[in-house]
Amino acid sequence: MGRLEGKKIFIVGTSKGLGYAIAYFSSIEGAEVIVNSRNEKKLREICENVKNCKYVVGDVSSPEKAEEVVNKAGDFTDLVVTVGGYVEDTINDIKGLDEMITNHLKTPLYVVKSSLSRLNRGSTVVLVSAIRGIYTALPFQLSYSIAKAGIAKAVEVLASELLEKEIRVVGIAPSVIDGEFMPNRDWKKMRRLGDYKAPPEDFARVVVWLLSEESSWVNGVVIPVDGGARLKT
Repeated sequence: MGRLEGKKIFIVGTSKGLGYAIAYFSSIEGAEVIVNSRNEKKLREICENVKNCKYVVGDVSSPEKAEEVVNKAGDFTDLVVTVGGYVEDTINDIKGLDEMITNHLKTPLYVVKSSLSRLNRGSTVVLVSAIRGIYTALPFQLSYSIAKAGIAKAVEVLASELLEKEIRVVGIAPSVIDGEFMPNRDWKKMRRLGDYKAPPEDFARVVVWLLSEESSWVNGVVIPVDGGARLKT
């Protein structure tokens, strides 16, 4: 029996990288998966390679749109929000602030709020921060780092708020997710410990663990997933 047997996991903002990898490994562990993005062609391709998979097309960048997508998804037991996007900017040219705050902070919160009627005792919510959101930032990532720091704090606040419902909220802080996911490859040969970039598999497998019973006493924290790259001077 797989570690996620009996679970139905809704993956919102599914990319061909991290989201696809999470769907694939969750399915292998026995879960049903529902994937979402605005691109139907991409979702169809993912579900062709992931068993027990269905998809919901839609934008979740407003409270109303998030509610609509969640309603289309139907019932699910666990939620993973992987909405992405990256803009480089500085204090002299804050061009990415609205987009980064919307993608990495507002949108995940809209989706969590809309999903609360589906989530129950034992459910897990997984959000995605970034190494640059919880450790030393770079000087050209002002808006991105601020937004990722915000979602890391949101993990803690939401976990506190949902304790009484016995719903866990956890997160990961990836370094650079390198490229698209491809099933059945030997991804471990594609990186070495301490590399700043790593293939989607390395991050997705931590998410699967967070969704499993093995991590049931982990709550309200964001786990750095960077192979130790943050330790380099």
